[in-house]
Amino acid sequence: MIINRRQATSLYKKLRTVELKLERANLAEFMQLIQNPIRLIFLNFLSGLARGFGIAIGFTIVAGAFLVLLTRLASLNLPIIGRFIAELVRIVNQQLRFYS
Repeated sequence: MIINRRQATSLYKKLRTVELKLERANLAEFMQLIQNPIRLIFLNFLSGLARGFGIAIGFTIVAGAFLVLLTRLASLNLPIIGRFIAELVRIVNQQLRFYS
C-alpha cells in the first residue's frame, strides 16, 4: 500500500493526538498501580478514611446549624412548633451533657 505525503501527514497528526490523549490519561501509572495490589489497597484505604472524615465534619456542621435554627425557633414561642422544638432541644442537650 502506497500512501502519499498528505495521507502520511494526516496519519501522523492522528497518531500524535492519540499519543497526547494517552499521556493525559496516565495509562502507564494506572497499569503500575494495578500491578501493585498492596499499594492499591493502601490508596483506597486512605481515600476511604478521608471520605469518612469529610462526611463526619460535614454532618457535624449541618447538625450544628440545624440545632441553632431549632433553638432560635423555640425562642419565638410558637404555640405548637415551639413545644416540639423545645422538647427536641432539651433531649439533645441532655445527650450532650451525658457524653461530655
